[in-house]
Amino acid sequence: MSIDSWDDLRTALAVARTGTVSGAAAALGVHHATVIRRIDGLEARLGAKLFQRHPRGYALTDAGQALLKVAGDADERFAQLAAQIAGSGDRIEGELVVTSLPDLGDVVLPRLVRLMRRHPGLRVRYETDVRLFRLDAGEAHVAIRAGSQPTEPDYIVRPMGRMRHPLYAAPDYVAAHGVVTDLAGHPLAVLGPQARNAPLMVWLRDRIDPRQIVLTANDDAAREAVIRAGLAIGPLPLSRARGLVEVMSLPEWDSRLWLVTHVDLHRSTKVQAAVAALRDA
Repeated sequence: MSIDSWDDLRTALAVARTGTVSGAAAALGVHHATVIRRIDGLEARLGAKLFQRHPRGYALTDAGQALLKVAGDADERFAQLAAQIAGSGDRIEGELVVTSLPDLGDVVLPRLVRLMRRHPGLRVRYETDVRLFRLDAGEAHVAIRAGSQPTEPDYIVRPMGRMRHPLYAAPDYVAAHGVVTDLAGHPLAVLGPQARNAPLMVWLRDRIDPRQIVLTANDDAAREAVIRAGLAIGPLPLSRARGLVEVMSLPEWDSRLWLVTHVDLHRSTKVQAAVAALRDA
C-alpha cells in the first residue's frame, strides 16, 4: 500500500510528539480540522488505528509506534540533510540558527550583533530553551550549552568561557540588613527546578535552610520583581541587575560554557565565522 503524502506522516509525527490535535496544529501551522482529516485518511489507507483517542489527547497504538519510529527516523535525516545544505558554500550569508539557554543573552547577544555587522547577509535565528537542542537532527548550526562538557558522538565542542551567577539585593535591603557575608537568615529568590543542577543551586542546597526560599522561579522577571521589592536576594542576569547591589559571588557558582557544532557542518564557512564570533569576548 502506498502512502499518498508525506504531509500525512508529518502530521502523525506532530500528534505523537505533542499528544494533542491542537498542539500538532500549532506546530505545523494548520487548522486542527486539517490534522484530524490527515490522521483519519492515513489510518484509512493503512487499515489500522495509529492512535487511541481519549479526552486528554491522542496516544499511540502499537501499530502507530511501529510506523512512526520509521517516519521519525526519516524526518530527522531530512532535517539533518537540510541543515547540511543550508550550511554549505563559502559565502557567509543565509540563515544561521544559534540555540542557547535563556539566561545567556547577556553573553551571547553582543557577540551575535558583532557577527551580523561583519556579515550583513546573515539572517540569524536565536532560539532559547532549557532543553538540549539536537544538532544531529538539524535543530541548529551552533548550540551554546552550560555545565559539564557535552560528549555526544559527532559533536565538535569548544570552550566558551564561564558565566558568573552573583546574588543581588535592592539598595534598601542592604541598607536595612548591612553587608551580606553569610546567607543564613536571608530570604532567597532562586532558580526553578529546571536549573537544579546549576553549580549555584547545588551549593545552596547543601548550605541553606529550605525555609529561606521565598520564591522559586525560572522566569528572570519574577525573581527581579521580588528582589527589587526588597523581599529577597537572588541571582539575576546582568541586564536585569541595573540599580541593584551585588552582595555575594563565589567562583564555584560559575557555569562553564561550551560551543557545540555538528561534525558535518563544523567546517562550513558560515559556522566557522559564527564559532569565531561567539568565542570572541
